[in-house]
Amino acid sequence: MRNLLNALLITGFAFVSTPSNAADEFKPEPGFTMLFTGKNLDGWKLKGKKDDLTGQTEAAGGRFKIVDGTLVIDPKVKGDIIMETAMEFAKDLTIKFEFKPGEGCNNDLFLRGTKFDIVVNAKTKGIKLGEWNDMEIVFKGEEANYKCNGESIGTRKTKADKSAFGIRAEFGSIEIRKLRVKEEK
Repeated sequence: MRNLLNALLITGFAFVSTPSNAADEFKPEPGFTMLFTGKNLDGWKLKGKKDDLTGQTEAAGGRFKIVDGTLVIDPKVKGDIIMETAMEFAKDLTIKFEFKPGEGCNNDLFLRGTKFDIVVNAKTKGIKLGEWNDMEIVFKGEEANYKCNGESIGTRKTKADKSAFGIRAEFGSIEIRKLRVKEEK
């Protein structure tokens, strides 16, 4: 009986202590589609390369990699590299995600010919170093407005009618999760 009780306790402890994958638990809002599953890099490619990254969990020698359901840009792996979606976007749309910037974070996003900086410095409003931040970029016509933690960072003119969505690994670390898009019909 004691062995059975010990086995149940050990099994129960293992079940309770098993980490959950946040990417598996997150459900996007109605109308949104996940661009990043947290499991692999399906639907992504390195800019300038024809081959997609389907089934892979890292790219560019580990510059981009998946760790515990999160896309991580590793600053120890050098290189100014852009990873982009295989799909192009042309309509009005909204992109949302969470990001956690590390020391020296200076990375960029690109969509429809427009660059959006994610830089941790005194000039950037609302970004919290080492914490999860919410980013939202809304494209309407030829303008894009982007917000961090509900606070407007700025409005930009779009320079192209359509493009892939790109993430640029430039300087410092950043983690990205819950990356999703909603295209207007």
